[in-house]
Amino acid sequence: MSTALMSTSRKTDVHAERPVHPKHGPHNPSGSTPPRRPSSVRRTTTHDSLRPDGLLGDVELVARGRDLRTEPDGQPTVLATAAVDATIRFVPDRQIMAISTHPRVDSIDQLVGVRASSGFRQAVDNALPGERTSHSLRFQLLDDIPTATLVSGYALGAGGVAMKPGGPRLQHPDLCAGWATGGTILLEMEATGRAPVVTGPVAPSLERDDDPLGWHEVGPLASHSMRRRRRLDVWAEKAVVSFECFFRDSHFDAEGVETVVHEYTVRASINPETMRFMSCDAAIGALPWLECPAAAASAQRLAGAPVDGLRAWVRDTFVGPSTCTHLNDTLRCLEDVPTLVHAIAVN
Repeated sequence: MSTALMSTSRKTDVHAERPVHPKHGPHNPSGSTPPRRPSSVRRTTTHDSLRPDGLLGDVELVARGRDLRTEPDGQPTVLATAAVDATIRFVPDRQIMAISTHPRVDSIDQLVGVRASSGFRQAVDNALPGERTSHSLRFQLLDDIPTATLVSGYALGAGGVAMKPGGPRLQHPDLCAGWATGGTILLEMEATGRAPVVTGPVAPSLERDDDPLGWHEVGPLASHSMRRRRRLDVWAEKAVVSFECFFRDSHFDAEGVETVVHEYTVRASINPETMRFMSCDAAIGALPWLECPAAAASAQRLAGAPVDGLRAWVRDTFVGPSTCTHLNDTLRCLEDVPTLVHAIAVN
């Protein structure tokens, strides 16, 4: 499987001529990445979904991640790197055709034939016992595969492909704020028989010229590709553990222009003695539909909740039109904060 990222030019000047859906959500994406703090740990991950054989061909998923500690004097120390490569038969059933990981684990082959959708995370638990509780970088890459694969389907609608009914249906009325009954998506589906396609804002670069290590290395993508980015910064001061988690889904269109589909920044703090959330808030950068921002307030529900078991708790309780599935995944990954806090002090 090739993991090469094909480059393409970014013709951002054509964006102004594109039609924007009248009921689109916020368009205020971040234009920078904050500097790394002394005595902190930064975890960054990316999931790139490429379609080298055309829009209806297999998805080549290229997932990469890195844990980087910034020492008190500002010097960087790479704590871990990880990679997952997968070939996914997106049509008709999102089946995993091939998968490999680094660090390598032989039992990963048990995921071949599994769907990258409902049931995938349980299959990971079965194939890699203990991986979830290790809070490893590799586990985060695997845990994000179902939703990164689902979101990669945005490229089909944006490319003008009309999907026929059939296959596993993962969206339904009142699944989340965007799929709320009476909202833009369902009303337009009732009227036209097809889900609407939103045009997001052009994606500003997140790389810093003064800090090439701010993110692990990524490159430009080919047309009709998707990219999911995460950045989790963790630091401790005044007996409080603080963290900031940035998330962005973006799409590279036929002209190579990268636009933002979803973007959140979650800021939170926990009590290191009780390991419970003291506060949690979500700031919106960009969301597809005008109904979507209502879900941001759901992040505040974490106040008082334990960090341990967060993935399962969010999965089981953050449901319905007051929530956002993309924000939920961002909140779930905060369960790894204690492991990253521990890494700050280990020299």
